Amino acid sequence: MPEMSALDALHNRNSSPRLSGNPPTAEQLDQIFRAALRAPDHAQLRPWRFLTISGDSRMRLGELFALAQEQDSPGLSEEQLARAAGKALRAPLIIVVIACIRPHPKVPGQEQIASAAAAAQNILLAAHALELGAIWRTGGMAYHPAVMSGLGLTSTEKIVGYLYLGEREGNQKEISPLRQEDFVQAW
Repeated sequence: MPEMSALDALHNRNSSPRLSGNPPTAEQLDQIFRAALRAPDHAQLRPWRFLTISGDSRMRLGELFALAQEQDSPGLSEEQLARAAGKALRAPLIIVVIACIRPHPKVPGQEQIASAAAAAQNILLAAHALELGAIWRTGGMAYHPAVMSGLGLTSTEKIVGYLYLGEREGNQKEISPLRQEDFVQAW
């Protein structure tokens, strides 16, 4: 299979909400994380870390999601808690992208979060180039103290997103063309 060009990956990447199959191989993950580590990084702070969650670990993450839901809305039904827990089973691999914010005289926290987000985008692009499906999800479980604590985050870390990866299931949605002139202006 010919390799996808960088511009093809950039122009055609698309979120894949339905994922199944096996998690990416060790070789694919090596490629994916090599791409992540090339994200823009002012002062070379490396303001990120990544947790990989697959197999039975997804069930433990689902338990954290259900715990957080129960804390926010006591008395939820078993079905509602199971639905919350099931969100961790929507793909064979979840990569939790974490921004590790450090005090720095020239690099504010917001810039460090942006760097971690750029690493997340590189992961999505690398997955696409490897013909894997992927989607970036956040929602309340990216900000909930019970989830952050359960995942071992420190007080200076923030979840940038959950990247779900696997084999695409079903047809890919069409990419809607965007008009550049709607977004780009000369100043």
